[in-house]
Amino acid sequence: MKKFETIRQVISFMLVSCAVTILQLVLVNLFLYLMQGWKQPLPDWLGRFMNVGTVGAGNDNWGYVLPFFLSNVLANVYGYFRNRKTTFHSDAPRRSFRIYLVLISVLMLVSTWFQGTAAHRIAVRFPLVPAASAAAFLAGLLQWLILFPTEKYILFRPRQNT
Repeated sequence: MKKFETIRQVISFMLVSCAVTILQLVLVNLFLYLMQGWKQPLPDWLGRFMNVGTVGAGNDNWGYVLPFFLSNVLANVYGYFRNRKTTFHSDAPRRSFRIYLVLISVLMLVSTWFQGTAAHRIAVRFPLVPAASAAAFLAGLLQWLILFPTEKYILFRPRQNT
């Protein structure tokens, strides 16, 4: 019976992930439009990772990085609460949400870097492959592989009866 519950959770998690993706796409485009004139350079510590080589020409500024980061974090916060309620039927304590915010913030920074780097490498090695789409798929797969087990086994694990 436990196997069927995990299968149900995977399917539910994937459906919530689709909603998160749609929300993120709407938000990123809205934020990019609103912040398109914000070309202020990133601080040195962030610019080392989010540079022209990783995020593309003209995107190494706050007007690009912040919309991507904010849209992903906001959409994933929605996903956190949706998964907590419908996927895992959890009453996780507040500290789980704080842990999730730290995790998702780090994951978004890594995903931004990973996606830019992967798109560049795919474009160079496989010029006929749509590099941005392939990189977005790989970044999404990486996020899924980290978030599902983290939510299932750490953040939303059932409480032991005492």
